[in-house]
Amino acid sequence: MCPTEPFVLSGGKDRSVVLWSIQDHITSFAADKAAAKSPGSFGSIIKKTGDGNDKAADSPSVGPRGVYQGHKDTVEDVTFCPSSAQEFCSVGDDSCLILWDARIGSSPVIKVDKAHDADLHCVDWNPHDNNLILTGSADNSVRMFDRRNLASDGVGTPVHKFEGHKAAVLCVQWCPDKSSVFGSSAEDGLLNIWDYDKVAKKTECTTRASTGLSFQHAGHRDKVVDFHWNLNDPWTLVSVSDDCDSTGGGGTLQIWRMSDLIYRPEDEVLAELEKFKSHVLTCGKP
Repeated sequence: MCPTEPFVLSGGKDRSVVLWSIQDHITSFAADKAAAKSPGSFGSIIKKTGDGNDKAADSPSVGPRGVYQGHKDTVEDVTFCPSSAQEFCSVGDDSCLILWDARIGSSPVIKVDKAHDADLHCVDWNPHDNNLILTGSADNSVRMFDRRNLASDGVGTPVHKFEGHKAAVLCVQWCPDKSSVFGSSAEDGLLNIWDYDKVAKKTECTTRASTGLSFQHAGHRDKVVDFHWNLNDPWTLVSVSDDCDSTGGGGTLQIWRMSDLIYRPEDEVLAELEKFKSHVLTCGKP
C-alpha cells in the first residue's frame, strides 16, 4: 500500500509487477450503481458476467495503472518508495532486486541480477532514508542496499550483510521509531531486531553475537511468517507464526515489546542502573 496515494502493488507467478489504484475501484463502483439506476445508459467499467449463481462473477473490475516486466521468476514481494507513489521496487525467486519508476515507462530503472545467493522473499524501503532498502532471502541473510550504489557488474553490492538466522528469511521491516533499526523474521522461528548503528560502532572484540543484532524474540514455536511495528505504540510489534508443522494445526499471534533498556542510549541506561547500584550491593551482603 502506498503511503502517499491510494495505490497498491501486486506481484506473482506471472513474473509481473502490477500497479493498481483503489480510487479506480471506488469510481467504477459508483459508476456501476449509477448505470444500474439509469436504464439504457452504459457504464465505462469492465464488468464480469456469470450465470447469476456466483455473486463475485457479477462484480465490477478495473484495469491496472501499469504492468511492469523484468523478473524471470515469481515475484515474491513489492514495496513503494515512502516519498513517491511512482517509485517502487520488487524482489523475486530469480534473486533479482528491481527498482521501477512509473513516470519513465514499464522497464526497470535499475536491476540487480544477483542481490542474494538464493531466492529473495521480502523487501522494505526505509521511511526515514529513501536511499536504504532491505532484502531478505532463502540464503538466511538480510542485506541492506543503498540505491545510489546497488550493484557492480550486475552483482549486488550491499552496504552490509546481516547474518543471524538459521533458515530462510520471510519478512523484513524498518522500525518507525529509529532510522537505523529494523526487524527480520524467518523459518527458524526467530524474530531478530537489528541496529545498523551498532555495526558502525562495533569494537575489535570478537563475540559470538551477530554484528548489529540487538534483540532476539524466540517466543514462537515455528516459522514467523509476518510481523509489523505498531505506528502508535513505540517499540511494540505484532508477529505471526505458522505452527502447523509443530502443533498439527493453527498458528500463533503475539503482541510484544522489548525492554527499553535494550534500545535506549547507553549513557542513559547506565545512569538509571547506577541508581540501583547501592541497593543491589546492600542486598548482596550477608
